[in-house]
Amino acid sequence: MTASPTPAEPPVIEFRQVGLTYPGPPPVEAFRPSDLTVHRGEFVTVVGPSGSGKSTFLNIAGLLDTPTTGSYLLDGVDTGRLRDTERTTLRGRRIGFVFQAFHLMPHRSARENVELAMVYGTAPRRERPRRAREALDRVGLGHRTEALPTRLSGGERQRVAIARALVAEPSLLLCDEPTGNLDTGNAQTVLRLLDALNAEGITVVLITHDPAVAARGRRTVTIRDGILSESERVRAC
Repeated sequence: MTASPTPAEPPVIEFRQVGLTYPGPPPVEAFRPSDLTVHRGEFVTVVGPSGSGKSTFLNIAGLLDTPTTGSYLLDGVDTGRLRDTERTTLRGRRIGFVFQAFHLMPHRSARENVELAMVYGTAPRRERPRRAREALDRVGLGHRTEALPTRLSGGERQRVAIARALVAEPSLLLCDEPTGNLDTGNAQTVLRLLDALNAEGITVVLITHDPAVAARGRRTVTIRDGILSESERVRAC
């Protein structure tokens, strides 16, 4: 008997005419109905000027806001059918966030900051320190696990934030201007790390206003006046 083919994995992100309008008066169409598919293992950058709708896209993709039109499927799960508690659980398990401002607790060590990402997860308490150390080692900070954020450079703090985003093994690494607070050298270190993580198979969506940073992706989505458009290219090695 011939074995049945294994069904293809669903996209990590699938927007089906997803849009978001804030109620008025007058109503404000912050994100116009759009389609977008991001497959597992892709590196997609999202670029646009301030006020273009990038933050709205982040909020929708990160399950922080619910679309008013269309359907958003995350790993094949129709998020519009979920209760608030189910959306929160899905977000915690499937999405790792990296923000421009790091959002680290200053009086907690790097390891403790990473451990905090597991508080609402399924990892037993006794396993959290080991997993946090492994995540920090993965981003090149195995020697800085007990350092406070105040003793770390900006680039190191961002790498701690990336370790925190990775520790729950999410489907999606969603990065919002991750180099915005960094000098050129540290920015390049962080971008090379994201390249390496993507090469390992991690799906990365990076939001930026900087065309040079956007060029790191294999695909680029442009948002302007709430309208999404897309171009595809092969990135130089």
